Amino acid sequence: MRSIDVRGYLVRLGLGDISGPPSTELLFALHRAHVERVAYEGIHAQFADPVSIDPAASVARIAAGRGGYCYHLNGAFAVLLEHFGFPVVRHRAGVQPRFEDPPGVLGNHMTLTVLSEGRDWLVDVGLGDGFHEPLPLRQGVYDQGPFSYALVPSDVVPNGWRFTHDRRGAFPRMDLARESVAVDVFAEKHVWLSTSPESSFVRTCVALRRDVKGVDNLTGCVLKRVDASGETVTPLTSEADWFAALADVFALPLTDLTAGQRATLWAKVHAAHVLRETTAPA
Repeated sequence: MRSIDVRGYLVRLGLGDISGPPSTELLFALHRAHVERVAYEGIHAQFADPVSIDPAASVARIAAGRGGYCYHLNGAFAVLLEHFGFPVVRHRAGVQPRFEDPPGVLGNHMTLTVLSEGRDWLVDVGLGDGFHEPLPLRQGVYDQGPFSYALVPSDVVPNGWRFTHDRRGAFPRMDLARESVAVDVFAEKHVWLSTSPESSFVRTCVALRRDVKGVDNLTGCVLKRVDASGETVTPLTSEADWFAALADVFALPLTDLTAGQRATLWAKVHAAHVLRETTAPA
């Protein structure tokens, strides 16, 4: 792997001066900063563009002001943690979008475990509306802010684990295998997720961001905030408001897109929104 822009990455995280040996305190600080400042987003799929998941390329993309989905975010975060001396294991995992979907390791997600101060942690900055801080890799229920998560041994993956999301989460559960894998094992699935008309990322533009108090979720033209006070839904039906939300709420000004690309993106997202509105059951 090529060398990475550690300085630029840390500046994006708001941690330009952070240093020190690997510690649980440092792990938590990096994880919190990442989910708060680097949005989970699938905008590349709106252009059917399988943006590289090479970790060095993902680091450069994040440092330049963009996000990505799990292969980009966890791929980049893994090499940043390794830079600080953390032992990191990359795992093949499966996120089930709905409870009726089959559980198991589907390869549609890459997650991480990290050993710090004698304890294994589940680390994942690529779940969108997932946990704010790492979870101990042991069976239990864990509360973070207004959300509650559970970890148990998987009943379908030998020696694997199951993460169960808060009931208000964007997905119900994730299974992960314990074996270590390299990022390139996800290449084929990444191309499908980024380009197939059947992919949810191609069908619907999404951006999510977690903070200590709650979650921001932009799905199509609907902005939703979920926190201890409940759920606030805001339709974004103008191009200006939609791009302003990406910039202000998700720190995604999208300055890398040309005016033509921005117009194309909005036209596609808005058309999909109108179609859903007109075909939704009364």
